[in-house]
Amino acid sequence: MGVKFRRQVPIGPYIVDFASRSARVIVEADGGQHSDMEKEDQRRTEFLEARGYTVLRFWNRYILKETDAVMEVIGEAVHWEAHPDNPLNHV
Repeated sequence: MGVKFRRQVPIGPYIVDFASRSARVIVEADGGQHSDMEKEDQRRTEFLEARGYTVLRFWNRYILKETDAVMEVIGEAVHWEAHPDNPLNHV
């Protein structure tokens, strides 16, 4: 789709795993430590979404075992962010 993602991108007080600033999409790869960090992850997601990003979270094991499905979800998010019907494109 021609969208570029960068790794370890600082956004506000956070460093996100992968981000496309042009598509306004963030991909977070969560390991086992995140099962104990639900509230912190929720605050982080809310902060990023308030700045116009779509945040996608995947467990590491899911990324490794279901790579095609993960890529499909990311592709759909990138497409929606660029879609003219997305209300955030009219702000």
